[in-house]
Amino acid sequence: MTMHTDAAIDSALDSAADAQTATEAAVIQTLPLYETMRMRAATTARRHPVLGFAAPERDSRMRWVNQFTHTHRRLGPQDKEVVSPNNDTVYSNAWLDLSEGPVVIESPEMGERYWTLGLLDAWTNPFAYVGRRTTGNRPQRTLVHAPGWHGEVPQGITHKIAAGGSDVWLIGRLLVEDDGADAQRVRASQAALRIVRSDGSDAAMRVDTWIDGLDTRVPEPSRFRAVVDEALRRNPPPAGESLDWPPPTAMLEAALPAVYERLRHAGQPHDLGGGWAIPVMVRTHWGDDHLTRARIARNFIGALGVEEAMYPTAEVDADGDVLHGGRRYELRFAPGRGPQVDAFWSLTMYRRSDCLFVANPIDRYSIGDRTPGLRHEPDGGVAIRLQADDPGPGVNWLPAPAGEPFYVVLRLYQPGADHLALRFDYPPIRAL
Repeated sequence: MTMHTDAAIDSALDSAADAQTATEAAVIQTLPLYETMRMRAATTARRHPVLGFAAPERDSRMRWVNQFTHTHRRLGPQDKEVVSPNNDTVYSNAWLDLSEGPVVIESPEMGERYWTLGLLDAWTNPFAYVGRRTTGNRPQRTLVHAPGWHGEVPQGITHKIAAGGSDVWLIGRLLVEDDGADAQRVRASQAALRIVRSDGSDAAMRVDTWIDGLDTRVPEPSRFRAVVDEALRRNPPPAGESLDWPPPTAMLEAALPAVYERLRHAGQPHDLGGGWAIPVMVRTHWGDDHLTRARIARNFIGALGVEEAMYPTAEVDADGDVLHGGRRYELRFAPGRGPQVDAFWSLTMYRRSDCLFVANPIDRYSIGDRTPGLRHEPDGGVAIRLQADDPGPGVNWLPAPAGEPFYVVLRLYQPGADHLALRFDYPPIRAL
């Protein structure tokens, strides 16, 4: 018979606790890889316009990468796939696979239009941009390559971007002024976006995405480990980041649900005062803040850097009470104290119950500096009424859902220095 002392038992328990803590840390560190690969599986195209389906079976996980997919209209209340969508731009997205060599992103003349192609690595770092803020609006040919590539740069390349791994998520946004003639112009610009090889040939590739991208539940340990293993092979940890991987499968079984539950509550948004907060504050790299990186990957994946856009959000009024469609409110920017942006700003309304647009009689889901007929007060200030009922003529009205809570997002495209430094004084939303 073996006798165990209290000290030995305590030591064993401490060792087990340390191992579990280490496993949870490893899950937090690698979760962005898993969620990025899940999004790749969910959003890549099954069908190529010329080459057809990536695989004939409907349940196949084969998809096309190095190919743009587009939305051609602004989202509205009928669209329920994406929470808290914007009502300013259409999207042009692509997944780049650099494992067989660099690709070239071809973009056309964009005139004066706001547009951006944000590049995120597999660890969700928004590491580079092509577009109005960074490279301008002239026609461009941007070479994107994986680490260690030292080939010859072809003629006509305007920019060269080095990625940290083989997988890159390209998230494009193009401003749309209306649903008519301007929407058609934007559609033509989207059609001119291409991803090619250095010799100009189509760069599209078939890839196995490994998983069901629409399954957002806590993953099984074996699936999580298999996806992370493969993603790590293609996308090593960012420079300076060490990783102890893999942990024992038995440890993963307990760590995964614990981590996913923790991420629902971790990393509260940055408080901006006046009832405003900002959920994401990253520029180009998350650094060693693995917990925030994991929280954003789970809850706000695809977030671009704040120099491109910021999203202050308000769920309460000046008194700290939840915004509710049964009341009337006003948001007033004093003269000379409006949002400071180099592109444009908009205020968007969402129903709190499902984070979607609010259907309303004037089909207005956002209001901002580009809204036709936006009224300025005699002193130059701008007042916006947030309420369910029509406030009458001559009022800037953003309709709220009748009888239920809501929240608003102030989108700032190319925000100014005071916003970036969190010095801007956001006016509170006041109940009337």
